[in-house]
Amino acid sequence: MLRRPEQAEDAAQEVFLRAYRAFDSYDPSQPFSRWIMTIAARHCVDVVRRRSKERELFADEQAETPDRETEADPTVGPLLSAENARDVKAAVDALPDKYRVPLLLAYYNEASYDEIAASLGITRNHVGILLLRGKRALRAALAATERENMR
Repeated sequence: MLRRPEQAEDAAQEVFLRAYRAFDSYDPSQPFSRWIMTIAARHCVDVVRRRSKERELFADEQAETPDRETEADPTVGPLLSAENARDVKAAVDALPDKYRVPLLLAYYNEASYDEIAASLGITRNHVGILLLRGKRALRAALAATERENMR
């Protein structure tokens, strides 16, 4: 969700700290993995929102900073070749946050529409619309990449 390994490492540390502080709220009758993933998803959504606000405030500074190349994401799955995995990761990373975050929550974190809606503070129907539009944008980006590769 955060696009960069350094940010993911920082987020992981923050999530474990938050989980430790909130451990009294954990319900042992519920799966621990779901509880910790909810904390992680909410934290990452907060980081993405904060980053968006910072981008708006400091747009000129970010235009001067070159973006590093991203490598293939090993979590994409063994069915994709390394080249296809790079294309998919690049296409997902290029999506606007409003589409990328719900897609990552739904497909990488296996969150339900209700969980995504709660994490993002939107309605369940809005989640469906964002996922639909995100998948369309992803398909279009992958089709464009495929056309470029055929040239």
